[in-house]
Amino acid sequence: MAQLTVAQYDALENAIRDGKRIAVYRRGTEYMVVPDRLVLRGRREAIEARHPTTGQPLTLWVDEADTIEVLK
Repeated sequence: MAQLTVAQYDALENAIRDGKRIAVYRRGTEYMVVPDRLVLRGRREAIEARHPTTGQPLTLWVDEADTIEVLK
């Protein structure tokens, strides 16, 4: 997934605002995290998130993700 659609950006921004969990699939691994913010580092977008149970921070690169979905 090189780029998000407008609807995916809206869903991600709403998840950040509302504190909802997202599932990010990358290279066969599923990451269930709570996103804190969407940042631009250099020319790459990253989702700064935290594990919902432990609170451990995690940075997920948008261009490395296979799929991103907001959980209800």
